[in-house]
Amino acid sequence: MVRNSRWRQCFRFGSLLALAAPNAALAQAALDADTINKLGSVVRWSGVVTSLLVMIGAWALLRLLARSVDAFSSQFSSRRLTLQKLSTLAQFFVYIATTVIVMLLSFRLDDTALALIGGTIAVAVGFAIKDLVASFIAGLIVMLDRPFQVGDRVTFGGEYGDVTAIGLRSVRLQTLDDNTVTIPNSKFLSDVTSSGNYGALDMQVVMDFYIAADQDIDEARTIVNEAALSSRYVYLAKPVVILVTQWMSDYMTGTRLRLKAYVLDTRHEKSFETDVNLRVLRAFQAKGILSPGSRARGRPAPAPPARKSQRERTAAPSG
Repeated sequence: MVRNSRWRQCFRFGSLLALAAPNAALAQAALDADTINKLGSVVRWSGVVTSLLVMIGAWALLRLLARSVDAFSSQFSSRRLTLQKLSTLAQFFVYIATTVIVMLLSFRLDDTALALIGGTIAVAVGFAIKDLVASFIAGLIVMLDRPFQVGDRVTFGGEYGDVTAIGLRSVRLQTLDDNTVTIPNSKFLSDVTSSGNYGALDMQVVMDFYIAADQDIDEARTIVNEAALSSRYVYLAKPVVILVTQWMSDYMTGTRLRLKAYVLDTRHEKSFETDVNLRVLRAFQAKGILSPGSRARGRPAPAPPARKSQRERTAAPSG
């Protein structure tokens, strides 16, 4: 009797579970359907098409703005940096205005809608846009703190080039090898950035020249100074400085002449270096100023022994 009573209790419990499972599934399906209906009532479907048109118009406006800035920058080079700064500010305004307009057109934003949208988006997209939001906030901080500006020639993370755009998510850098490097804005909050000109067109350029220890330092210094001052790319409003120091390696010694001069425009940095180096090297060669180790490399080979004439060979006693 006891065994039969236990079997009856187990059977009743299993029956209750079997009946509860479909009810739970139906309740969950009803809850999901109710959520979908609420979400559908929040979306203003008539405004979705208008929102798409607004986004297309914003994209066309940004393209027109970029082309206009490029055209005016090529015609008015002295105003190039100012135009690029204004273009960056205008892009931020267009992005923010487009986002607000699309939200207002596409959703009915009452209290219930805000709670529903906030909960759904926060859970579903929160982790996906974490880095994007961090880069967006970092972009605003970069715009306000201004560690660099559009048009600056900067060094960051082993990359060296011109800042061409500061966007919502990233900064674009055009290297001297004509490569476009995209760097997330969040990287600039923790890493070190070096700006060569910081909003100015001119920039200091450093060049090193080495001569042997026994060469005429004054003459070499004069040659370097004249080569810098006579270059078509030099910015004469700022001083030209030449520092002289002793240079040593494991096998030789010499003198280092470090030239510090300013180039007119950062775009001519490498042309300036090439022009000055060509002038200095040609003058050193004309004046006979040697670099460290050049005398050892250029030492003439010993002359071969003179051949004896036929008469001397016949006159020589035979062994």
